[in-house]
Amino acid sequence: MLCPGCSYNPEYGDCQEVLSKASPGNRLRWLPYLFAAGAVFWLIELTQFAAVLAAPLGREQLRQALVNAGITSNLDALLVVESIFIGFLELAAAALHGAAYYGLKAFRAWGWVIAVIVSAAWSLVLVGIPVLLFLLRRPTRQAYGIS
Repeated sequence: MLCPGCSYNPEYGDCQEVLSKASPGNRLRWLPYLFAAGAVFWLIELTQFAAVLAAPLGREQLRQALVNAGITSNLDALLVVESIFIGFLELAAAALHGAAYYGLKAFRAWGWVIAVIVSAAWSLVLVGIPVLLFLLRRPTRQAYGIS
């Protein structure tokens, strides 16, 4: 068995250093999965938006929404710009949620930072305020190496 130093314990058949590594606790176990659910949500939103763009009736509904908003000239170009912008936002949101998931799962400081950014963005619609407050608590910060 490859164990650093004298950490191998034949009684347990494992490295003691690995066994004695303190886990931040069960109270943080749910946190990465919250962000994983957010990533899945944004991927579903991106798929639905792509389906609307792929369908002729969906594109027509988007054009009609632009006309109802008072835009009458160059609808196709504006629809392309709007679609790229919305697609980029949804893809960025999914990527940030995914990065927060992997960073929080590994208890990395960068995962905590990304989770705070994502929670602050969700706070704009009031959903992220409880998660943001939880992330900013001292025990949570210390668990991820942020002092």
